[in-house]
Amino acid sequence: MDEFGMGSHNTHSCFGPTKVMPRGGGGGGGEAEGGEIRSAGGSSGGSAVAVATEQCWAALGTDTGGSVRLPAAYTGVVGFKPSYGLLSRWGVIAYANSLDTVGILGSDVERVEGVFDTLDTYDPQDPTSLPPSTRSRLASRTKTSSSLKIGIPLDYSISSLDPAVRTTWLHSLAALQARGHTLHPVRLPTTQHALSAYYVIAPAEASSNLAKYDGVRYGSRAAGVDGTPESVLFAKTRDHGLGPEVQRRILLGAFSLSAQAIDNYFIQAQKVRRLVQQDFDRVFAAPNRLVVGEQEPADEGVDVLLCPTAPVIAPLLEEVENQDPIHAYMNDVFTVPASLAGLPAISVPASIQGDDAGAAGRSAGMQIIAQYGDDRLVLDVAKQLVEAT
Repeated sequence: MDEFGMGSHNTHSCFGPTKVMPRGGGGGGGEAEGGEIRSAGGSSGGSAVAVATEQCWAALGTDTGGSVRLPAAYTGVVGFKPSYGLLSRWGVIAYANSLDTVGILGSDVERVEGVFDTLDTYDPQDPTSLPPSTRSRLASRTKTSSSLKIGIPLDYSISSLDPAVRTTWLHSLAALQARGHTLHPVRLPTTQHALSAYYVIAPAEASSNLAKYDGVRYGSRAAGVDGTPESVLFAKTRDHGLGPEVQRRILLGAFSLSAQAIDNYFIQAQKVRRLVQQDFDRVFAAPNRLVVGEQEPADEGVDVLLCPTAPVIAPLLEEVENQDPIHAYMNDVFTVPASLAGLPAISVPASIQGDDAGAAGRSAGMQIIAQYGDDRLVLDVAKQLVEAT
């Protein structure tokens, strides 16, 4: 995986990049035909490749802003991010506490659901684990999946969306409509600001969480004299012990939390995060059980949203290894909103539709998002989408 879970293409591992070449709409790893080695997605690309190459029955990953769903989309497997707080994070090194979610990767939805059934329980050792009282409130809500309102988030139809992915998205919507569901365009206007907010909040939390890696209280220590009169005590240790992407995000987070910048960056990002959550609450028919107080009834709301997992299919590894960091961050544009709101989301593979010769025989990830706590509904719709496509 990417070091400390920071990356979109699994090129920041101390073991080198994870290599993958999708074949026949599924996934495969290692040296691919014609040298076309592709990105496995990050940060849990290793888990995705292990599942795609049948090295394991299922695998876990950590999804902070799409790090399970994005690798699933790139490798042609199923990647599920449950509602925030359902699965225990005991033993996970924290990247961003308010976003980190343990996710599940499997070759089909049934396997993912089986692992979820086992792990979906309260853990007193995890302070973010939902207590039994809250879990009972979520379990009391049931929704039949025979005839649903499927939301089409128009704000996800961006100019950089790959034509092959767009065509596959439309085909997936038509396939669900043919099964008796209805399609409803919806607006999520804050989506265009979600990515910017995420890359302020997540590095800020990472900067705080990784402060313990100073070689004094925690972590390994560089040999020799560590500091100089001009630097902090552990400058050499952090320079040697942390990779460039981790250093970049720690510095970004430290800046956004500084006294001069916190009001203009971190506080503003938290306000955008609340607006993202309110956007989702407004379009879903089901109320958010975690919101205290009265909520406006959403009679015209939808049950789930269907959108692409990533704006492009898996890019070539050689194209992304030296990619500008900002360009790499853009891969998370469709996965970050659900993470900011803590919603359940799953990526399932759908065969590429259209005449794109470069995408022939490959798959694109389609993402299903639902209201907080509607994890079972997400899994049910995912099964239907796989069957329909």
